[in-house]
Amino acid sequence: MNISRLKALLGATALTIIAAGAAQAGGFSRGTADTDILYEEGNFNLRTGVTIVSPTRKFTVNPQAALVGVDYADTYAIPSAAVKFKIFDDLSCAGTFTQSFGGDATWPIPSGTIGKLDEDFSVNEYGATCGYKVDLGKGRLWVLGGVFVESVKYDLVAVGGALDGTLRDTGIGWRAGVGYDIPEIALRGQLMYRSGFSVDASGSARLTPPIPGIPFPLTRDAVGTAELPQSVELKLQTGVAPGWLVYGNVKWTDWSVTEELILQIPGTALTSRNQYFWRDGWTVTAGVGHAFTDQISGTVFATWDRGVGTGWDLTAETYTIGSGVSMKDKLGGELRLGVAAIHMGEASETQYGPANRTVGADWGFAVSANYGVKW
Repeated sequence: MNISRLKALLGATALTIIAAGAAQAGGFSRGTADTDILYEEGNFNLRTGVTIVSPTRKFTVNPQAALVGVDYADTYAIPSAAVKFKIFDDLSCAGTFTQSFGGDATWPIPSGTIGKLDEDFSVNEYGATCGYKVDLGKGRLWVLGGVFVESVKYDLVAVGGALDGTLRDTGIGWRAGVGYDIPEIALRGQLMYRSGFSVDASGSARLTPPIPGIPFPLTRDAVGTAELPQSVELKLQTGVAPGWLVYGNVKWTDWSVTEELILQIPGTALTSRNQYFWRDGWTVTAGVGHAFTDQISGTVFATWDRGVGTGWDLTAETYTIGSGVSMKDKLGGELRLGVAAIHMGEASETQYGPANRTVGADWGFAVSANYGVKW
């Protein structure tokens, strides 16, 4: 096999898996920490990039007739950054940043029982992960572990604009895993666990009349709660012929712990309660990569996510297809570009009687770009 071309393929496959996962994974899933940088050659490695996702979710059934045909899903960006330091030959550590969870929606008129106009939820993850390797057979066995801090942000504009709420929280989690690789044939396998955590956020809400019982503008304390899931992911890839590589991954996410996202304003009758009661999520990706030259390689892939909805909200099964390219320059850097198309299935609420809503099947898109260097 052409060893240099197989190694070039490692970058292209990593890029497109990132783009695919961010675009379509169930629940609030967005980015994944770029811990793959630990496997890469070099004493110092740096990579940064962004994935932009443009979903489409249009109401086909809504008790508010003016919202039928409205696309409420916002376009969003997922940043990613990773820097790796080789501590000594067998130990490397990496600092990572990404947006691990999120959800954004905007309505042109007040929507639902609390009259929502804008709702934004995001969780930024700042992590540190180390990998220790030992020679085993023809390859290397890796033991991986680290911690991360998650910064939670939730903003809500509701009651026709009369309620403006903001919540913040910080949580700590950990990840651990094992891996095995044989770089000469681009073989790599990894099993990684990531912990979940409980959100217990606090903040404030500004209330402006007309709201029943609120005769004048005031600011009150606000609190919020939610559960975010643990996950386990298995990644596999190997060279299969000169310049060719196949890869796949399976991810389980414990979305069944996410039952509600609640914002409360003590001392008032105002409560925003998003009900989910999701089932566990499963996401499967498979793809093939090819090195055209020592500097240019590409890949195509397909992803299926079974969806986590159980009739309490409007999440659905998704299918994703996409491609990516990796280009190395003469300065030692590498540019990775990816694009994906996402088909999102029809979804209907079943728990709210005459207030049930439906969204039709729609297409969304994602583009991704990142650049890395090593020394």
